Amino acid sequence: MNPSKVKPPTFQELILRLQTFWVERGCVLQQPYDVEVGAGTMAPETFLRVLGPKPYKVAYVQPSRRPADGRYGENPNRLYKHMQLQVILKPPPENVQDLYLESLGAMGIDLRQHDIKFEEDNWESPTLGAWGIGWQVMLDGLEITQFTYFQQCGGVDLDPISAELTYGLERIAAFLQDVDSIYDIVWARDLKTGSVTTYGDVRLADELQFSVYNFEAAEIEKTWKHFELCEEECRGLLDHINGELKKMDSAPFSVVAAAPQLAARIRKQRARLPLLAAYDLCLKCSHLFNILDARGAISVTERVGVIARVRALAVGIAKAWVDQQKQGGISDEQEQEEEKPAAKKIKTERVTAIS
Repeated sequence: MNPSKVKPPTFQELILRLQTFWVERGCVLQQPYDVEVGAGTMAPETFLRVLGPKPYKVAYVQPSRRPADGRYGENPNRLYKHMQLQVILKPPPENVQDLYLESLGAMGIDLRQHDIKFEEDNWESPTLGAWGIGWQVMLDGLEITQFTYFQQCGGVDLDPISAELTYGLERIAAFLQDVDSIYDIVWARDLKTGSVTTYGDVRLADELQFSVYNFEAAEIEKTWKHFELCEEECRGLLDHINGELKKMDSAPFSVVAAAPQLAARIRKQRARLPLLAAYDLCLKCSHLFNILDARGAISVTERVGVIARVRALAVGIAKAWVDQQKQGGISDEQEQEEEKPAAKKIKTERVTAIS
């Protein structure tokens, strides 16, 4: 039970409070990515931005679709599509845990009245070729956040590493509002009339109809065909991009350095290579795989092979992205060296459990 007598925030107020908190601490406020993803980690603002040496801080809400988790809107605590607020801090500040705890206060969670614990829960995504060390954050025994120091993404070792904070918005809102069903969460309240719009009013139809589609109506043969077409186009783009990058990297550095116009032309050509489009196709493959999985169309033995196919695309894109970010075929070694001390320090940091 939530003993607080202060009126809890609505769902949209909760989001606004978190967004405001992280914007005030220097984060770019991005918008949800408009392709189906299973988690906020899969959006380019995380998957691609954590690669390479360039510092970046971002926060964004990401609807996360997991077809097999749908329950026709009948389960009060399980959703096909849930909302995550994702924060990436690259490199992580030394006080990142303190900042996180402050963010809980900004949402209306009184740390003096509740038990907050960091329980070890290292994270891994075989599909993305990503993993990190971290914790699940428990609020009175309820998991509300995944707190991860990314070590690898797309098969690429990260330097500097990034801190990822993934807030489970529905769980936090249900806790603060002391409701037993996600669908009873107050999404918005009219300030003039006091009338309430609930989570069910906004999203129940989604949960029902997409559950019907994912479990019953999606045509298996056509979904496989969509998967294969997206995979084929993604591979074709990757082959083209890697071929072009190889040509650009073949120019001797001494020649490029002596010809500023040539260097500028190479940089422009690199920037045009459509890696983001290839990544969209990879994300579509991942989502189509999840639909096929929900339809029971993938056997246990097939599952491993299909995941490996999507992973191959993600790894190929990550490595090509790192290559694309090089300037004139030479990475910014000085910038990398400047970031290394902070990264090493964070890697050895131990987060103290709070109870």
